[in-house]
Amino acid sequence: MRRIRIFEMPSLYREPMIITGYCFGKGEKSAAIVGAMRGNEIQQLYICSQLVRRLKTLEQEGLLTAGHAVEVNPSSVNIGKRFWAMDDTDVNRMFPGYDKGETTQRIASGLFQHLIGWKWGIQFASFYLRGDFVPHVRMMSTDWSDAQTACDFGLPYVFVREPLPIDTTTLNYNWQIWDTRAYTILTSETDRIDVVSAEIAVNAVLRFLVQRGVLSCQVPKGVPAQQLRDDDIVNVHAAAAGIFRCLVKPGDLVCRDDPLGEIIDPGQGHVLREVRSPGQGCVFFACRDALVMQRQILFGLKLAADQTAQ
Repeated sequence: MRRIRIFEMPSLYREPMIITGYCFGKGEKSAAIVGAMRGNEIQQLYICSQLVRRLKTLEQEGLLTAGHAVEVNPSSVNIGKRFWAMDDTDVNRMFPGYDKGETTQRIASGLFQHLIGWKWGIQFASFYLRGDFVPHVRMMSTDWSDAQTACDFGLPYVFVREPLPIDTTTLNYNWQIWDTRAYTILTSETDRIDVVSAEIAVNAVLRFLVQRGVLSCQVPKGVPAQQLRDDDIVNVHAAAAGIFRCLVKPGDLVCRDDPLGEIIDPGQGHVLREVRSPGQGCVFFACRDALVMQRQILFGLKLAADQTAQ
């Protein structure tokens, strides 16, 4: 294992910001793995740290195939809040970056210049909605996307969606434009550690690298992946504002009219609305905000093929 300095940015009022990477093997630039792109992505940072630990052991045991290089970048920020502290901008909406631009543009540029040229790119990310997912691979539908290969992660779902204009400034999208096969993995939790889903994510990456011939080790077997698109997920919205009590978790199977949660009056404590399932299927996403607004998305459900949401 080699520790390298990818990018450094001096500061007038604090220590320099340094982005560090961990390299394994030598040869073809096979796989680059990126972790926390935002300041609150502790789960993503933790996953990468565990991946570094596992890859270090595998390299020492001679299980990294000769002629392949793998790099892990656990964190691209070192602040305690989700977006950049000075101007509240999102680093993952600044790619491919601009080395003479604003702070987050320069960070994105420094990181992206180092990430160009890798064959496969894997990012651990968090969603813009606060909540938990069934661990899955997420990717954008472009001329460079490869959903079939994404099945080799062995996660239950590969979610392919059409990119929006705002997505053209993300790492995943720009990686693909620069000829890297890019995949984003989402798990449970963001600002807290979920050990179980973190282990699932680490094994998924190792499984993918074994399938690509980069590693030659034993990894727990994955599951057959099901491809999803935006219209395969039915969103359940809050009918009122109030305190939210979630009754299910991602991966739970539900039937039509099963209770999913309750919205409670914050003043008098009674239940304002019951949140019920519109059909039979699986809980794909569950909000974990304690306070919710009317019309806010509370759940995303993968309903059975013969179900119709009401």
